[in-house]
Amino acid sequence: MRTILLPLTLLVQFCLQLSAEFKAPNVVLIVADDMQACFGGFKLDKTVTPNLNRLASEGVSFKKAYCQFPVCGPSRASFLSGLYPQTTRILSNNDKTYKATNSNLAQHPSLGEFMMQCGYYSARLSKMFHLGVPGEVEQGGAGADMTEAWDYTYDVMGPELYSFGVAENLTPSHHHHGSSFYKIEVPNHLETSQADALSTNQAIAFLENRSRTPIPNASNLTKLKPDAPFFLALGLLRPHVPLVAPKRFYELYPLDRIQLPDTPEGDLNDVPKSVLKKIKHDTMSELERKKTIQAYYACVSYLDEHVGRILDALDRLAIRDHTIVVFISDHGYNLGEHTTWQKMNFWEDTTRIPLIISSPSHKANHGKVCESIVEAIDLYPTLGDLVGRKAQLPKLLQGESLRPLLENPDLVLPEQSALTVMAAKDMSTLHYQNWRYSKWPDGEELYNHIKDPHEFNNLASHPEFQMQLEKLRHLSAQKQPE
Repeated sequence: MRTILLPLTLLVQFCLQLSAEFKAPNVVLIVADDMQACFGGFKLDKTVTPNLNRLASEGVSFKKAYCQFPVCGPSRASFLSGLYPQTTRILSNNDKTYKATNSNLAQHPSLGEFMMQCGYYSARLSKMFHLGVPGEVEQGGAGADMTEAWDYTYDVMGPELYSFGVAENLTPSHHHHGSSFYKIEVPNHLETSQADALSTNQAIAFLENRSRTPIPNASNLTKLKPDAPFFLALGLLRPHVPLVAPKRFYELYPLDRIQLPDTPEGDLNDVPKSVLKKIKHDTMSELERKKTIQAYYACVSYLDEHVGRILDALDRLAIRDHTIVVFISDHGYNLGEHTTWQKMNFWEDTTRIPLIISSPSHKANHGKVCESIVEAIDLYPTLGDLVGRKAQLPKLLQGESLRPLLENPDLVLPEQSALTVMAAKDMSTLHYQNWRYSKWPDGEELYNHIKDPHEFNNLASHPEFQMQLEKLRHLSAQKQPE
């Protein structure tokens, strides 16, 4: 065998060429707040979302993605750390970080911090970890942010409840406006001051800044890490209450076309009392309920427009083909299903989340829908894998990379399951295959999603399903982290 010796200069050139070929992609992570999977292939196109549909056509939609806690703060701390809420020990909305609540995690990097360690320029715009909406937005606060995770941060100050427009409290006996249904129709010409509009403007400015080459020989200060790929984490506040959106989005949903969810009589007769304690706003009139759904959908369409502005900027700047784009919500939402509103329960509409991953290296599968069960905590290892840093991922991650499903969205992993909790041990739900099992302090729920997709018939007390119930009890116990 002959050994061919390359001159050193050719070897260096070859290595540089390889480096260019495997240049790390940029990442844009867009996180919605309190968003039900109510668009596109997720739920029968109930909303007008051309830009989210466009993103779905440019990526893979995960139809069975589930959050790990049906409340903002614990869910966000979970998927941004890649750890279950029992591990982060963040089990309520507060301004604590997981490094403060669990000293064992003091050195565990959040997703943004990990990207920084991998050489990325990491930025957080608006809400990423928990931030009280509307209060902390009106104050321009940072909430539970982890400053060590970012090279750059932008704390948005928006008018929220002070927005000009036609206002109405659809839950007049409820005055905590972080959970009341307070709606404001903003005149179209005044929408530019809204928090999500401001954050999206900042995101577009960021993209222009990071995508352009510095002027040669400039002697002034210039941008930091000019050659680094970027990780942009953009938080959009809507459709979290207050339900503030421009009038033109309300007009997309005439009240006479709003349909309330069908709920059979006696639907809640077979659920534990703990479930009933979680029900909110069940005294609204039919008109108030329709106005609430109208306002929520208007906010979803307003959010969609901002997503489109980001996609347009990526295209205009010619960096779309080198940028991974992810859209996710922190949890789902109830809009009258089971006569229940908002979150803090274990039903499908609250625990299931929209998740779209658009990876330029998986174009052959763009537009496909994956039916395999996945979890929000899978996002962290997935992005680490997609940017070529799988080997550098923290040892303690409780999710799994979704790369195999991006490469083959038709793959269904039958043993995959998703765990959602509301307390350390005694309140949890497991989605496994076509079953949901929920554990409460005073009882259980069991639903067959093939025969009962809307979860009206609790089978936990039926003798013929006791073997299935026992199996899911065992799987749920196994899934709980130490």
